[in-house]
Amino acid sequence: MKYPPLFTDDFVVFGILMLILAFIFYTSSGTHPFWKKFYVFFPSLMMCYLLPSILTSLGVIAPEWNVLDTSGQPLLDENLKPVIAKLSIYKVASRLLLPAALILLTLSIDLKALMGLGSKALIMFLAGTVGVILGGPLAVYLVSFFSPETVGGVGNDAVWKGLSTIAGSWIGGGANQTAMLEIFKYNQEKYGAMVLVDIIVANIWMAILLYGIGKRETIDKWLEADNSSIDTLKDKVSSYSASITRNPSLDDYIILLGVTFGAVGFSHWASIMLPKLIISVLPQVADTSSILSTFGDSFFWMVTVATVLGVLFSFTPIKKYEGIGASKIGTVLIYILVAAIGMRMDLASVWSNPGLMIVGLIWMMVHGLVLIIVAKLIKAPYFFFAVGSQANIGGAASAPIMASAFHPSLASVGVLLAIFGYIIGTYGAILSAMLMELVAPVG
Repeated sequence: MKYPPLFTDDFVVFGILMLILAFIFYTSSGTHPFWKKFYVFFPSLMMCYLLPSILTSLGVIAPEWNVLDTSGQPLLDENLKPVIAKLSIYKVASRLLLPAALILLTLSIDLKALMGLGSKALIMFLAGTVGVILGGPLAVYLVSFFSPETVGGVGNDAVWKGLSTIAGSWIGGGANQTAMLEIFKYNQEKYGAMVLVDIIVANIWMAILLYGIGKRETIDKWLEADNSSIDTLKDKVSSYSASITRNPSLDDYIILLGVTFGAVGFSHWASIMLPKLIISVLPQVADTSSILSTFGDSFFWMVTVATVLGVLFSFTPIKKYEGIGASKIGTVLIYILVAAIGMRMDLASVWSNPGLMIVGLIWMMVHGLVLIIVAKLIKAPYFFFAVGSQANIGGAASAPIMASAFHPSLASVGVLLAIFGYIIGTYGAILSAMLMELVAPVG
């Protein structure tokens, strides 16, 4: 945002986001005819993204903005660049609440039942990856016919180099995106436009996937999908949860949260130490332009270690804390993250660079088309379609959100696939970038 929003204080904005969540859950759980019909067309999870983004678009809140001097002009630093102020809500949500949610959502996991889902989950994830790899080159090729300047450029200004960062983000995550920026040396002054396309198109696609959840029975019927393995997993987890449900005491909550955030603290410590250890053995990991750089990224290790700890807890008595609602607490944390993600999308900025936005939309359409074709061929349920897509496009922050929208017990499926995406993201993005270079117009 160019100028400060109406509310710039973290605590005030956090209160606004929580009020939005409360309003959505209150209206969606009621019996009023208007709201019942409204949430048929606009799922509550989608609204948790959309309402914060509307407030950002109207200038009420914003994740970042230009700092103004006493004359009302943007304050400049020593390099004559605008000074940017940022809210820390998303950082707290993604670095503190996300790992806590991953632990709480996986501590009751049934690994045997999870493995019983079969190979379709992995196949759909890989189909999504192929869709991203091919979608970029196809989008560049098609747009070059009517707007070659949009996808042209030379040297470090070549648009395909910038688009490589989107490929990294949409297959893996932020670490892979940064790796692409370093590998292909795209002009960083123009990088913001790529980030904008990444965030807006990814959020539009997620809204479409969330809308599809309400139509999943119709979609699964068209796909001729067999949901038995998914239903088995949901039933097993639900039955186990019902068998251990008890009235929680203060001691229960203190112990659960103590173990959870202690594990979060360990995850962060490990995310600092593991990269150092790996770099001492493989120095090239420290080079952000290396294809191994993902293993030097702290966020990757934070998510991985938190997930591993949650799985390990499922083999200990800690698993029984699902009986006091561990997964429900985890879901609350996920929804706070959802609102924080939604706040980062300024709907008005969609029109700031329409050419690149068209590239992104075509790209995402190819991704979706590949998923539809593969899902139809292997008769995969819509659950695998949606979660396989988000494990690519959204990574660890969005995949468990999408999975838990079907059922909280399924969140771990999204987490595990997203971690796999981090591992292969850089390699897939490099391949996509090479293909985009081949089809991009010269100059």
